[in-house]
This record gives sequence, structure tokens and C-alpha cells, in this order.
Amino acid sequence: MKTAQIPMPQHLLPLLLLTVALSFGQTAPASPDHAVAVPVDTRLRAEMAQLPGARVALDPNTVYTLADLIDIAEKNNPETRVVWERAKARAAAIGVARSALFPTVAAVAAGSINQYSLFNGKFYHEDTKLAPWSLDLTYTVLDFGARSAKIDAFKASLLAADFTFNDTHRNIIFEVTEAYYRLLDAIGREDAARAALGEAQVLQESVEAKLANGFATLPDTLEARSATAQARYELASIQDLEEAAQGGLATVLGVSPTIAFRVEDVTSVPVTAAVDESVQTLTERALAQRPDLLARAAQVRAADAGIKQAHAAFYPVLAFNGDWGHTNAVGQQRGDPEVRSSIYPYQLQMKLTWNVFDGGARRSELARAHAEKNEAQAHVAASRDQIENEIWTSYSRLKKAREEQQAADALFEAANQSYAAATEAFQAGVRTFIDVTSAQRNLARARAARVAARVQLLSSMADLAFRAGDPIPGAQH
Repeated sequence: MKTAQIPMPQHLLPLLLLTVALSFGQTAPASPDHAVAVPVDTRLRAEMAQLPGARVALDPNTVYTLADLIDIAEKNNPETRVVWERAKARAAAIGVARSALFPTVAAVAAGSINQYSLFNGKFYHEDTKLAPWSLDLTYTVLDFGARSAKIDAFKASLLAADFTFNDTHRNIIFEVTEAYYRLLDAIGREDAARAALGEAQVLQESVEAKLANGFATLPDTLEARSATAQARYELASIQDLEEAAQGGLATVLGVSPTIAFRVEDVTSVPVTAAVDESVQTLTERALAQRPDLLARAAQVRAADAGIKQAHAAFYPVLAFNGDWGHTNAVGQQRGDPEVRSSIYPYQLQMKLTWNVFDGGARRSELARAHAEKNEAQAHVAASRDQIENEIWTSYSRLKKAREEQQAADALFEAANQSYAAATEAFQAGVRTFIDVTSAQRNLARARAARVAARVQLLSSMADLAFRAGDPIPGAQH
């Protein structure tokens, strides 16, 4: 007997292959050599579209200060929400641990039908129907501090989470400040290069006018043109720095880097007076208020509570248990009438449990708790050493930055006066144009050095405040 074979339509073959592939699910890559083609998952794309991803839009016409940018970052940065939810979870854990101090009451209800027969019902047959309900109360009377130690451990964990929350904000503020000053540095350098190009063009026009009137030589003109070309090249080489710095700041803020925005000019950013405090005073204050160090100290407290819990496990636990309820029962034996009953049973029990032997588990748990405390104390010591080193390094950098800023201001004033004098002498015919171009280049370098020194001073001030745990200057309204 022959069976007829119906050919499959060609347009159904891809659909069949896709169905087979989906039925077996996604497989792992066959080899580590090349990327694997992953099937398009429309459900995953739909789930991603539902996730919160809207970014804050900045106004391109608004001039944002450092404090404005920090407010945007703190509201928009996902890290703050992560540590916030973590702190809320620690607070909820305290409630769970504290609930162990109170009794638990459970309501129990049941219903059952039972049939019992002896020798297939020939000698004995019984049917019963039961409908009991009860209230069960359980309470731990004495556990030698195990519950209170657990509560203390969760309280310390919440304290550490709160300090970590504050430290996350502190780090975000510093990241925004650093990115902001990098953008100011790029803007200042571009402005300085643009000013140098303008001066070079003015000189070139002046020399070309003198050449037309016979008061300048061709080499002077060529030198002026070369100086203008050099200034234009230097401006072009740094123009992309501002875009890159603005993109970096947008990333820290959590906003789209494709939308340009304006920030406060570096010349309008205030520079506070010199730090009058000693490095010892700054170090002591940092050790007393740095949230990351305080979080480490809270972990030591949690480890202490863990040791108390481990000690409590060596002692007995005294618990009370009681239940009271009501039971309706219906019973019948073969040939006899139904019998009904309604009873109110209750039970009271005091139970003492003492684990006499556990193969060394409690001793090992106690040793583990002590090791965790020693580890937490070592972390505190390491953090203290790191903070002291950070304060010293940042303090030294700030002193150097102030000296560089003062030197840069003096250099700019001297270069500006030199350029003005060289230009005036050239117009009078007592100096060569080479002297003028040399003075102009020195002025351009001095202007760029002045901008860089000012930004470096602002950044060093922010770094020292960050290391000490103090508010960063200009970061608050």
C-alpha cells in the first residue's frame, strides 16, 4: 500500500523552523571564537520599553551653576535610588527582627471525613466527620539575648546603609564638580586660543597695511601670517575638548549628551580665601565625619551583635505554647444512630530547649563572628590610613595650586604689559615685528596658563573639601 506525500509549501518552512527554535529555547554559543546570532525577542523589547528611562532635559538658554548641576544629578542619578532602596530594605529588616519579641497568634481551621473498617466491614465499621478550629499562641519567653542581638545587628546594618546613602551623594557631588571644572577648563582654553587668534589677526592686518605703505618688510608680513595660521591651528586643535567635556558632564548628570547646555563662566566662579586650618585639624574632622568611615564603624557594631547572637546559642530557649479552640464532631457506627459532640479543647505548654551537642557548629559560628569583627576593624583601620593619606596629599596639592595661580596671575600681567610695550615700540619703529610676535605668543601662553591655574585651584579646593567630608565650595545654593 502506498501513502501519498503532500509537499510542504515553501513559505511555511521559515515559520516551522522558527517554531522549532522557539520550542527548544535559546542555546549557548557553540564556541568562544565569534559572536552568536541571538533571535529577536519582542517580549524583551516590550519589557525594556516599560522600564523608567526618561532623562531630564536641560534648557539650552539657561546658565547652570555648579549647585544647579548637582541638584539635577542627585535627582536623576540611578545610584541614589539604588542605595535609597537598600536603606529601606534594612529598615524593614529591623521590623522583621523586632517582631520576634512579640507572641505569634495563628488561626487554624480544618475539616475531615474519616471511615474505618475492620475485616472489610464485617465486624466493625465507623464514620466520623470533624470540623475543628483553634487559636494557637507561641511566645519565646527567654533566649538569653539572641533576639535583641539580632535587632542590634539589623540596626547597625541600617546605620551603615544610611551612611552609604550619604556617601553616594557625596561622591556624586564630587563627580559633578570634577566634570564641571573639566568643562570650565576646556571653555577657558578655547576662549584663550580665540583671543590669541584675534590678536594675531589684528597684528597681521596692521603689518599688511604697513607693507602697503612701505613701512614694513615682506618677512614681517610672512611672520604675521605664520603667527595667525599657528593661532588658528591651536584653536582648531582644542575646539573638540569642550564638546568632549560637556558630554562627560552630561553622563554624570544622567542627561542626554546630544543637547548642548551652558554653564557658569570660569571667571565668575568664586575663589575662597586660603585654608587657615592645619592638616591635622582637617584630618581629625575627616575621621569624625566621613560617611564611608562611619559606615565601616557601623559594620563593626553589627559584628559585635553577631558575636552576642553566637554566644546566646550556647544557652537554652524557654518558650510558651498554648491553643484553644472548638471542635464539632459527628460519628456513626454500623447500625447505630449518629452521635454529635461539641467540645472546647485547650492546651498550655512551657518548653525548654537546650542543644547539648551539635558537633561543634556553635563554636565554629562563634569563631566566624569573631573573625568578621576582626575583619571589620581591619577595614576601619585601613580606611583611617587612607583618609589621612588623602588629606595630606590633597592639602599639599592645594598649596601648590595656590602658588601656581599666583604665579600665573603675575605671568599674565607681565606678558600683557610686555605685549603692549612691544606693540607700541613696533609702531614707533624701534622694535622688530619678531619681537611683537614673540610677545604675542608669550601672552597667549600666559592667558592659557592663567585659566588652567584658576581651574586647578578650584578643583583642588573641591578635592580637599571632598576628602575632609566638608561641603564643596559652590555646590550648595
